[in-house]
Amino acid sequence: MPEDYKPKYPPTDQDLAKVQHNFTYHPPKDDQAKRYEMLRDIARDLAVAYLENVPDSRERSVALTNLEQSVMWANAGIARNE
Repeated sequence: MPEDYKPKYPPTDQDLAKVQHNFTYHPPKDDQAKRYEMLRDIARDLAVAYLENVPDSRERSVALTNLEQSVMWANAGIARNE
C-alpha cells in the first residue's frame, strides 16, 4: 500500500480482534469433533434425499451448495464460540 494510504473506514480494535479470531485455526476440543461429525452425517442424509427426490437442475445444485455452506457455518459456530 502507498505510504500515505489512510482507510476511509478505519477498523476498531474490536473489529481487528474479531478478524484475528475468525481467521485463526481452532483445533477441536472436548466433544466438538463428535458434533461436527454428527452435523455432517445428518446433512449427508439430507443431501442424498435431495439427489433422490429433486430433478437434476440448477435448483438442486444450489440446494446442495447451500446445505454444504450451512454445515460449514454451523461448524464454524461451534469452533469459534466455545
